[in-house]
Amino acid sequence: MQKIHDVKEYSSDKVILVTIVLREDVEKGWGLEETHAEFRELALTSGVKIIDEIMVKIDVPKPKYFLGKGKIEEIHEIIHSHDKEIKAVIVSENLSGTQQRNLEELLGVKVLDRTQLILDIFSQRAHTNEGKLQVELAQLEYMLPRLSGLGIKLSRLGGGIGTRGPGEKMLETDRRGVRRKIKYLKADLDSLSERRTKLRKNRLEHSVATVAVIGYTNAGKSTLLNSLTESDVTADNRLFSTLDLTSRKYILDNNQKILFVDTVGFIHKLPHNLIEAFKATLEEVKEADLLLHILDISNPKAKEHRDAVYEVLKELDAHKKPIVTALNKVDLVEDSFVTNKFQRVIGDSIAVSAKNGTALKELIGLIARRIPVLTKKIEILIPYAKMSLLSQIYEQGEVLIREDTDKGIFVKAVIPHHLNLKI
Repeated sequence: MQKIHDVKEYSSDKVILVTIVLREDVEKGWGLEETHAEFRELALTSGVKIIDEIMVKIDVPKPKYFLGKGKIEEIHEIIHSHDKEIKAVIVSENLSGTQQRNLEELLGVKVLDRTQLILDIFSQRAHTNEGKLQVELAQLEYMLPRLSGLGIKLSRLGGGIGTRGPGEKMLETDRRGVRRKIKYLKADLDSLSERRTKLRKNRLEHSVATVAVIGYTNAGKSTLLNSLTESDVTADNRLFSTLDLTSRKYILDNNQKILFVDTVGFIHKLPHNLIEAFKATLEEVKEADLLLHILDISNPKAKEHRDAVYEVLKELDAHKKPIVTALNKVDLVEDSFVTNKFQRVIGDSIAVSAKNGTALKELIGLIARRIPVLTKKIEILIPYAKMSLLSQIYEQGEVLIREDTDKGIFVKAVIPHHLNLKI
């Protein structure tokens, strides 16, 4: 157990952070310091002002309050020593509705858990209509069970962190209204999902392969996408800097068209209801021809970040898809042993620097070799009277061998499946 005082103040809502590490987390390699560092960054990303921070290790959660009595008393003393300045206590784990209410009654302030904190960040990051719909759905599905049986309205939460975003429009409604709104949101998202399915079918018909860019939040996905495609996707050094789905076209050297799709960043203990709400977006991961996993190997927790990404892939039933791994930020790694170790463990991986452009050409080459076949090899003799066919091959495919003969031009080439050449 450890407590940190005199924390620099950052923004509006004044809060206390409570970082909890369970025994099962330690067994998976997540220590107290690393867990706290990530949780602190999450809190700062939401824009709160951190007044005090508490870190605690516990074996198993207490049923009534999650935390032990002694730790609750310590938090209570800190709150009252600041003369009602503290607006909320944010806990790094997910709480049940009962645990949350019990803590609020004892502490006298709003208590937020991990899901609410991430939802608060998502509500600030969503800019597209679909992103806003998904955030609102996740907010309402989180809050619905907390209304059951007690006549508690969402307005009990007050303003500020935990109530931002589309969900605040439902603060003065009942459970029936929330359920109705959830039904409408799911219908809207299903409609968007059907539209995306049609787009995927159209891409397949035109031999456009999809590469879903995945990775732990802040691993450098958007920076890499910008470097590869010369685009301008938002790429800030902060958690969940991009939330809305972004896609960029790219043409390989063999004229194979691919579409890079940037997805929402994953994180350790990404709440299940967020995965459910964002399935319309995350379908792109499940339906992609190839996954491009961006892994920040300069981060001491790179292995745990990789494991967290694979856990989400399993939940999406996408863990068996072909994966190419970009071992990013190699420019920040001082010991080459670290890079070599990851390359030995992870197959189909290239050490790159998205920021400096290091080894991006090699990465593209690996992607080209691993994309499932959307092309076919042909051997054809094209009469001189039908030279337009040769032009199509050069424009849409890759010519391997060309021989000019008396009867015409003999060509060996790789072309898209949809290209039918009629002599």
